[in-house]
Amino acid sequence: MIREISKSIKYIGVDDPDIELFESQYTVPDGMCYNSYIILDDKIALFDTADKRVTDEWFANLDKALDGRTPDYLVISHLEPDHASNIQRAAEKYPDMKLIGNAKTFSMLPQFFDFDIEGKTITVKEGDTVDLGSHRLTFYMAPMVHWPEVMVTYEQTEGILFSADGFGKFGVMDADPEDWACEARRYYFNICGKYGMQVQTLLKKASALDIKTICPLHGPILSENLGYYIGLYDTWSKYEPETEGIFVVYSSIHGNTKQAALKLYDMLKERTDNKLAISDLARSDMGENIEDAFRYSKMVMLSPSYDGGIFPIANDFLHHLQIKGFKNRKVAIVENGSWAPSAAKVMREYFEKMKNIEICDVSVTIKSTLKEDTLKKLEELADAIVKM
Repeated sequence: MIREISKSIKYIGVDDPDIELFESQYTVPDGMCYNSYIILDDKIALFDTADKRVTDEWFANLDKALDGRTPDYLVISHLEPDHASNIQRAAEKYPDMKLIGNAKTFSMLPQFFDFDIEGKTITVKEGDTVDLGSHRLTFYMAPMVHWPEVMVTYEQTEGILFSADGFGKFGVMDADPEDWACEARRYYFNICGKYGMQVQTLLKKASALDIKTICPLHGPILSENLGYYIGLYDTWSKYEPETEGIFVVYSSIHGNTKQAALKLYDMLKERTDNKLAISDLARSDMGENIEDAFRYSKMVMLSPSYDGGIFPIANDFLHHLQIKGFKNRKVAIVENGSWAPSAAKVMREYFEKMKNIEICDVSVTIKSTLKEDTLKKLEELADAIVKM
């Protein structure tokens, strides 16, 4: 599809409604879009290509937008294949087109492609500019948001920030804009969550710019209420809770730990007006569970013991939290074990390796099934969690 952002700037990206897993791990029931843009001025600048899944559609959009002209530049914001798969084909189709990237871009480019870039590149540094005529591009480095070669581009005439993966979300271009925060949050914490410090650095650079429109590489073009989106990114990248509330997350082999989780959820509901959420790790999307762990100020984790450790899906969840930089939260622990409870030890060891995690002093060990004494311990735990 081609969309008019302004008289001179067009969207030429492609929706991919049939993709099952993004990056072979994230469920995308509403599909995905691969965004690409073009500025038509005295000189023409193309911003990124698209995934190989949509090569033909992308080139059709590009040809239509060019209307017989030839691009002068291809700005490479990010080399990940969902944005960059067609760089070589575009370079071969337009042999006079220059590739604009930074030093890291061009050191990594040969890892993905096998064509001669000699004389075809323009290497830019922080603050460098390229004039197109009535439009002027300024480049800002954004290393580790979320790859080392990432950069963003600010077009100063119309106040447009081409933000690479920043401000992206899961879903196709025409997904419900009211649902932006939900899928953008899941996207952020699973894709960029580890790199909050680097996102903060980029936000500081962006704060000095007069931004009227944000054009990300995934998700809708943002042109209204930008303070809302930027504010959420600021909260997320500082690892601050977005919502005062409690996330109850559990795994359960035969249903006994699930029973305890549901009982604890009801106890918490009786004790607080704060928002609550609950999830069964084995029957829910891991990306959404990571999203909710970061969203809420408190988390209670319940798991059975398993082979002298912890149930595998629970271990996987903790591993994901650790590699995504989970921090600045309050957590509580409940374990189940029929003869040698071991899950609490594993959970505690994970949380103790994370930064600024307050672990509740009250913990509960269930021996197979809930009994009167463990119900009382759950009551004590519920009281303690609310007071944390």
